[in-house]
Amino acid sequence: MTVRTRFAPSPTGSLHIGGARTAIFNWLFAHHAGGSFVLRIEDTDQTRSTQESIDEILDAMEWLGLNWDEGPLRQSERLPIYREHAEKLLESGSAYKCYVTPEELQEKRKEAQERGGVFRYNRKWAEENAGPDKPYAIRLLTPDEGTIEVDDALRGRVSFDASEVDDFVILKMDGFPTYNFAVVIDDATMNITHIIRGDDHLINTPRQKLIYDALSYDVPQMAHVSMILGSDQKRLSKRHGATSVTEYRAEGYLPEAVVNYLTRLGWSYGNQEIFTMDELVEKFTLKNVGKSAAVFNPEKLEWLNSWYLRNKPPEEIAGLLVPLLKEKGIHAEVDEKLAKIVKELSQRAKTLNDIADSLNYFYSDEIIYDEKADEKFLTHEILPVLQDITRRLTSLEDFTMDSMKEEFEKVMEERELKLGKIAQPVRVALTGGTVSPGIFEVMDILGRDKVLERLEEASSHISAK
Repeated sequence: MTVRTRFAPSPTGSLHIGGARTAIFNWLFAHHAGGSFVLRIEDTDQTRSTQESIDEILDAMEWLGLNWDEGPLRQSERLPIYREHAEKLLESGSAYKCYVTPEELQEKRKEAQERGGVFRYNRKWAEENAGPDKPYAIRLLTPDEGTIEVDDALRGRVSFDASEVDDFVILKMDGFPTYNFAVVIDDATMNITHIIRGDDHLINTPRQKLIYDALSYDVPQMAHVSMILGSDQKRLSKRHGATSVTEYRAEGYLPEAVVNYLTRLGWSYGNQEIFTMDELVEKFTLKNVGKSAAVFNPEKLEWLNSWYLRNKPPEEIAGLLVPLLKEKGIHAEVDEKLAKIVKELSQRAKTLNDIADSLNYFYSDEIIYDEKADEKFLTHEILPVLQDITRRLTSLEDFTMDSMKEEFEKVMEERELKLGKIAQPVRVALTGGTVSPGIFEVMDILGRDKVLERLEEASSHISAK
């Protein structure tokens, strides 16, 4: 048997973190087995589905590296297939035409509520007001008693009371299939062998099982994964922070970190925390997927992202930074300078945005001093020291970190000063603030001309006070 999994998002918004994890699990399971991963767009909800959402979902999938083997297939282009299957069920007596309008059903719901009862569909309503020209929906004829059982790879055999399932609509009056009907027809005709999805879909399982049985289709192996919760143990939502893949991308997270984190959110492999995509494909099985709900930890994701920032080639990170810098009006290229900057700034950064937001002084033609840093470190007392260092650096034949360190050490010895007393004023002179990589690394990246220019400007600034 060739394993075939699918991911089937509804294009009514962005790709949510929970949906992304479902996609990742299906993708990894298929690739681990040497099978196929199908992408299907469930866009039969014509009032809420948008092309903008489809484009954003596809873009997020590509960014995460979840390439699909087939698709994207769209349900809205498969209406004749759903109609054909509905007609087959009518012919076999497993389904029937229902002429009750949505308005009539709504009135009956209202009556049930006023009586304090629970609304239940009554089969006898099906033929009310039937007529040759009256539109109709198609409902599945469901059993009045017994149990509906499904084998779940994570939960074992799950049983449902058949009497709790009313005859439900499979094809609406407008010719569009209902969610449960379309899903079954798609999965059956696309030869899907395994369905990994969130446990919020468990409630749909009995209805889908009845449709499979009525059409004599085999039920794929199902696995319902527990939901992702926020730190308050409630379902992950906007109040917990960013919830879509697009938002995390915009905040400067790397796709490898997001995939790594979401995979580990409900799946484990010993104590290993960091995996390459190849390792995930090799090791991922449903056996190690947990049954309890996973709690989303933003700090853990930040930690993973910072690890990738530090350990990926600086040139690669530089390539990702260039478009971010362009948006800020900083015209940088993937060159030795930017690679050096990345190597230094990535040691403390949590996201790409952290790096992009803290490197302006490497490219700016003008340094604006932080007011407090200016007042504390660019003083008349330090002026002779800055001037001395400027003279010494000007005379250097080779402007290297080692030679700069030697000159600083000479000044320290002659003036009986510790490095901090010199380095911090120089840092403010070169960067405008008090936070940066090591002072010699900063000077090396800026280069001789820019360092000397900024030191002289700082001396003039102090003299003018």
